[in-house]
Order: sequence, then structure tokens, then C-alpha cells
Amino acid sequence: MEWIPVVFVIFKFLVLATGMFFAIKWHYDQGKKGKAQESRAVLRTSAKVAVLFVVILVGLGIVTFALARVLGLDLGYP
Repeated sequence: MEWIPVVFVIFKFLVLATGMFFAIKWHYDQGKKGKAQESRAVLRTSAKVAVLFVVILVGLGIVTFALARVLGLDLGYP
């Protein structure tokens, strides 16, 4: 196995992990600055976003299977 893909994957992981850490830290610090929202409103909004994500994900799956059937792809299990 070549070493270049291993190095690139490790580098990519480190860059993404660092970016996620600083993004979470920035949002946490912004929340402490006095922009504290009511916890129920935050939970309600989070639930709405989660439901919207699931609905879009299911819709995308349905569209994908419909397009696959139109194109004549075999979707059956072996």
C-alpha cells in the first residue's frame, strides 16, 4: 500500500477535526455572550430541523428509487 493516501487521509482528518473544534468553540462562546435563547425555543427549533432533514432524506430516497426504476436498473436483492 502506498503511503501518500494514508498521509492525505490523516491530514484531512486532522484539518476537519480542528475545524470542528473551533466551530463548536466559537458557537459556544457566542452563546455565552448574552445571546442566550430560551431552551424550549432552541429545542423546538432543533426538532423542526431534525424532522425536516429526515423528510428530505426520505424524499431523496424515493426520488432515487423512482429514477432507478425509470432507467431500468435492477433494485432487487440477490
